[in-house]
This record gives sequence, C-alpha cells and structure tokens, in this order.
Amino acid sequence: MKKKGSIISIKGQIVEVAFYDNPPKRYDLYAMEENPEAILEVYTSASPRSVYCLSLTQTHYFYKGAVVINTENTLTIPVGKQVLGRAMNVFGEPIDGKENFNFDETYSIFANDKNPSNIAVSNEILETGIKIVDFFTPLIKGGKIGLFGGAGVGKTVLLTEIIHNISIKHKESHVSVFSGIGERSREGQELYEALGETGVLSSVALIYGEMSKNPAVRYRTGFAGVALAEYFRDVMKKNVLFFVDNMYRFAQAGYELGTLMSQIPSEGGYQPTLASDMAHIHERLYSTSESEVTTFETIYVPADDITDPGVQAVLPYLDARVVLSRWIYQEGRFPAIDTLLSNSSALNPEIIGERHYNAYLETQSLLKESVNLEKIASLIGVSELSKENQIMYKRSQIVKNYMTQKFVTASGEKLEKSSYVALSETINDVEAIHKGDYDSMSPEQFLYIQTLADLK
Repeated sequence: MKKKGSIISIKGQIVEVAFYDNPPKRYDLYAMEENPEAILEVYTSASPRSVYCLSLTQTHYFYKGAVVINTENTLTIPVGKQVLGRAMNVFGEPIDGKENFNFDETYSIFANDKNPSNIAVSNEILETGIKIVDFFTPLIKGGKIGLFGGAGVGKTVLLTEIIHNISIKHKESHVSVFSGIGERSREGQELYEALGETGVLSSVALIYGEMSKNPAVRYRTGFAGVALAEYFRDVMKKNVLFFVDNMYRFAQAGYELGTLMSQIPSEGGYQPTLASDMAHIHERLYSTSESEVTTFETIYVPADDITDPGVQAVLPYLDARVVLSRWIYQEGRFPAIDTLLSNSSALNPEIIGERHYNAYLETQSLLKESVNLEKIASLIGVSELSKENQIMYKRSQIVKNYMTQKFVTASGEKLEKSSYVALSETINDVEAIHKGDYDSMSPEQFLYIQTLADLK
C-alpha cells in the first residue's frame, strides 16, 4: 500500500509534508500524486506528524493540500564507464547535448551504512606538474588539498590546470570526477571545452549544480559527486581524482536551506549543522587498500577573510592548503599563491625526502626575510641595503618569478611544449638559485619560464 502525505506549507525551497501513517525515512523521495515529476526529498523532522522536505524541482508545481506519495527511494544517478566524458545534473540527466544514459545501473547519492575496514593511508607524493604547488604544498596520494581565495584570483583556472596535468599523466590508472557546486555556467562550459581540447575528457565525469539552480539542487550536487567517486573506488576498483568547485558554495546552499527552516544559526549566521554537513562530504572521501581517492577542492573566501566560519569548517579535513593572494595577482605573478600562508602535512623529510625538505626550509627562510627587506627597499631604495641583503633580496625576487608558470588550459594559443614540470627539476633549479649560479641575471628573466634550462 502506498504511503501518502499532504503538503501543509511551502517556504522557498522548503516544503512541509504531513504524513498519514508511518514516518518516512530521511532522504526518501516524495512525488506528487498528480505530477510524478515534481519531487521532494525528506530532509528533517518538523513536528511529530510532519517533515521538512527539499524541493528538487520548481516549487510552482506544489500547493497546500496537494497529496504526495512516498516512493521509498532515494536520489540516484547513473554510474559506470558510461558517465566518463559526459556532463550531467544531480538527477542523472545529461546536459552536454548527447544521448541519454543507460539507466540499467544507478547508485544512490548517499553513503551506504557500512563501516569501512580497509582504509589505507599512503606516503607517496602525487605530482601536479605545477612548480609552486609541488614544491611548497606537496600532496600525498589519497589526501585532500584546498585552494583558498577570494573572487577572481584564479582558483578555477588553477584547478582546471591540475585536472589537465594529472589526468594526462595518470590517464590509464585513474578516473576523474568533477563536481561543480554553485559556480557560473560559463565556467562549467569552459572547463568542459578545455578538457575536450586537451584530450582528457574521456577519463572525466562531470556533474553540475550551477549557481542558477535552487539551493537544494546545489546542496545535493556535492553528495552526487562523492557518490560517483565512491562507485569508481568501491565497485570498479579505480583510483579516483575528485575535484570540487566550489566547496564554500556547498556550505552556502546549506545556509540558505537552514534559513528557510528557521533554524537557529550558529557562528557567523551559518546553519547549525555546518560542521556535520562538511563531515558527511569529506569523511566519505577515503582511500582503501585497493583504490585511492585524492581530492582537490576550491574554497571561495568571502571578502578575502579566511577566518570566515564557512571557510574554517573545511580546514580540519585538508592535508594541504593553498592560499591565493589578491596582492600577488595584482603584481602579475600567476598562479598567485602566497607561499607563506600555504602549507602541507606532507612537508616531512620522511615523506618528501631530505633534499626537498632542506630546499623548502631554505626557500621559506629566504622569502620570510625578503618581506622585511622589501619594506626597507621601498623606503630607502635597494642600493642602500648591505651587500649581503642585496643578494638575498635579489634571490627572493628570482625565486618568486621562477615559480610563475604558463598554463595550457588558460592559454589562448597552443604552447610549444607541455606546461608540466617535474618536481625533481624544480628542486634542482631552486638549489641552483640558492647557490648563486644566477645572481648575475635580472629577476625579470625568470618570469614564466618552465625550468632554468629555458634561460640557456
């Protein structure tokens, strides 16, 4: 016998449903009796005899007193090899203009009730081919890295280049999943085209819930992306590269839904469930003894305030943090990463090796000292510095300029050679700069070269 209920209130994307018999389970889908395409998802309890539901379709379909039927199913998406090279929405519908998926195989977007017993942790570094990222914030395979920055400082561009570089390098051994949460449709289109032009689209599955969609759809897009990654890891036993743009928009969608349900806000006005929302996403992204999931996510920093609670909620789950700076961006150095604010848990000689670790410490010391030297030089001029400080100041400028890099996915024309730079080459070059081998050259000559071999 069908379990029915009726709508008693509609508030934005939140619909309150009174159930007639047994209470529904969380995540159950209600469909309107007269229009089965109008879908509601049970979100939380509203009263002893009613539940709050997320409207996954336009709310103009619903009205007070309308009868809804509990399908006793959860939201599912198509999975398997058929989704690679394709773009879809949270309902599993293709949005790339190609044929529909074969729905013989689908997967719930919510975690199965199982306690993983084979979680594995690796100490192997995954190279991105981007000099400044690999040198200052190395990422362990199966780890999580966050790209933090305000509006327009290059988070998405950096993420796109990482997708390109790693997908090409690991095309045979890895599949990639991209989850676009709350970002612009234009950026999603540009990413799709860039992946197609560079030949890596066939190993990437994309799922979008752009900013024009209602908060319920944006909120669930994050879970749908994680479900795809889980399927590739657990069922197909594939190594997965999971990309999210943007994790802050996931928190923002939850905030909008919490406001509509009149939940008492937590710090900063965010929903009281912010911490558990982040946990539900991140704690499903683990590696096993058979397959690994490596996560890259962008995090928008509102008003360039990294202390914002929505930003801080992501930090406990990350193994590496990359902070993009508006000041560096305005100086014309890309990627605009602030190496003094960025860090990684892999910066340990037992993981990255003594040579890389020592080169990192020497470089960070040089860059920290250069902050003070730049202030002095701006007041009295570089020529007034001592000889030793002049050398240190110049080397810091050389290192900063050397860490700039041209990106294949951001270039309007095809580059003469790959933008990928191996970490071993970067370490060699940085050591040569510290030795003084290039003290006679102008710092401007190091802008946007791949390696020091380009200077010869």
